[in-house]
Amino acid sequence: MTNPITPASYAERLLSLEGRLAVVTGASQGIGLAIAESLASAGADIIGVSHDMPEGDSEVRTLVEGLGRTFTPLRTDFSVREQVTALAAELVAREVDILVNNGGTIRRTPAAVHSDEDFDYVVDVNLRATFILSREVGRGMIERGFGKIVNTASMLSFQGGINVPGYTSSKSAVAGLTKALANEWADKGVNVNAVAPGYVATANTHDLRQDPERSQAILGRIPAARWAEPSDIGDAVLFLCSNAATYIHGAILPVDGGWLAR
Repeated sequence: MTNPITPASYAERLLSLEGRLAVVTGASQGIGLAIAESLASAGADIIGVSHDMPEGDSEVRTLVEGLGRTFTPLRTDFSVREQVTALAAELVAREVDILVNNGGTIRRTPAAVHSDEDFDYVVDVNLRATFILSREVGRGMIERGFGKIVNTASMLSFQGGINVPGYTSSKSAVAGLTKALANEWADKGVNVNAVAPGYVATANTHDLRQDPERSQAILGRIPAARWAEPSDIGDAVLFLCSNAATYIHGAILPVDGGWLAR
């Protein structure tokens, strides 16, 4: 006699990543750390990549291995094309099932004085590395007929922002790239989507959260009336990587507490 299907068992099976190998870039802290934890909690083994990823003990390793999954650390400077290309070759050899392009950076200066160097650096890290990794890893996914790619876009994929022309340009392009890849790969068993985080309580927003006037202005516009936690983003990525999102292609999913709806 087979066991009856219960709501809990159905949901667990739908969200299960058991037996999957997932790559998370920018995994050493903040949103990337939370994404790695969410995917590992659903059963995925994790390759964590960042420019400063320790080879030994780290917070992300402790979290992943504490959930009973394997963790492989890799170090890559995403602003250096040769390092990104070398990372891509290593990932291709490992037959990755899930690729989360979360590694990113930001440079804040007014557009009138925003340097070429800052603009190029942000675009290299946020956009070019995402394309190279998606192209190389995605090719193997197409051959195997299965894969999940989730990019980290931004609220500024939809809005202009202030004093971040390079960041806004790169994140708008990440949204466009997500749709372009989805158009080509959806019928080949590869889902390509993106999350667009709102204001998240991480080190990057520490100064904003410590400024009472600025923090209140931000919270006053968020219908949910709170800053996002990194886990809010991690759980959204888990959904997009799971069987619950099989028919979702080219979506840019805002995880912003309703900011864009205001």
